[in-house]
Amino acid sequence: MTLWLAIPLALLLLMIVVLLVILTSYIHFHFRVCRLGKDDRIELDLRALFGLVKFHYELPALVFQGIEKGIKVKLEESGLAPVRTDQDLEEQIDKQSVADWLKNIRIAVKATHGLNKWLKDTMSHVEITKLDWSTDFSMGDAAYTATAAGAFWGLKWTLAGWISRFVRLKKSPRMFVAPVFSDEISFSTEAVCVGKLSMGYAFYSGLRLLRRASKVQGGLRHWKALLSRNPTVSPQKEAD
Repeated sequence: MTLWLAIPLALLLLMIVVLLVILTSYIHFHFRVCRLGKDDRIELDLRALFGLVKFHYELPALVFQGIEKGIKVKLEESGLAPVRTDQDLEEQIDKQSVADWLKNIRIAVKATHGLNKWLKDTMSHVEITKLDWSTDFSMGDAAYTATAAGAFWGLKWTLAGWISRFVRLKKSPRMFVAPVFSDEISFSTEAVCVGKLSMGYAFYSGLRLLRRASKVQGGLRHWKALLSRNPTVSPQKEAD
């Protein structure tokens, strides 16, 4: 075997090995929601390719400004190579924003053949390795607090059961409810969810979504508009 033939074969073998390593890796996520008094915080960490790709999203402030103005949110976004981004965004979530989101969801459903089935199949491959949810509260009255504690327990386990229908729970959820018997009303809660999704299945799922969208007339065009964060598609295009 000549050197000129050995070098391309070695490079091809190396590319195949690297591709297999990438496809067998995982996308890891860590989601945390915390409320302590009047302070709210939502955090999401994404990590892929053995930590070479990292993203951190944080909502350090949620300010309710009334029925008309809605909720003011501040999003802090940071990332690590190969795509690096550090920026802060402020958005207003009002009735118009919610209406636009709902319209975009309807467009996505119409632009994709069997979007619900695709979503269920994808979620069924998500593995949840940690699900903790603790709540401390006081209703200002001992009897009301004790009654509400039972309701919280029931609500939490109902939600955990509902979540287990769509994802793979690798460990049993840990739910905590700690009633505080005091004369003042107080509430604090923290939920942590840690999980992963195979990079290979994420790639395969993306191809399936592309194929399903291509089966609908104008489906790829609608998805391109949605992913580019353009304003919602006009009603005329939505009817295509």
